Amino acid sequence: MKEIRAVIRPQKLPRLREVLRALPGFPGMTISKAVGCGATGRHAPSNIREELTDFTDKLRIEIVAPDNMAEALVECIVQVASTGQTGDGLVWVVDVPRAVFIRKTVGRAADDAAGEG
Repeated sequence: MKEIRAVIRPQKLPRLREVLRALPGFPGMTISKAVGCGATGRHAPSNIREELTDFTDKLRIEIVAPDNMAEALVECIVQVASTGQTGDGLVWVVDVPRAVFIRKTVGRAADDAAGEG
């Protein structure tokens, strides 16, 4: 399994949600509020106020999916989230050695329930 993580502009979420939900087998996603700033060196804050407010609101998306879906999910996120501007965000993929659905596990062996998706 893979976990696809992304940080995107908040205004991109409605369209991204629509596109991802249209994918066959889409497993769902978790959304969290985040703030971020770009890499240092591009713009040096000129005063303390600018230094303390150099953060932009973003959303963090997390999707745990089968290996064979990871690339399609990444492609969808990149395509929908891209504006061509600095600050569009970032997408990365992490291996997930084990995942267990809590609801499907109650009263059963965890490994049996995890395989059901």
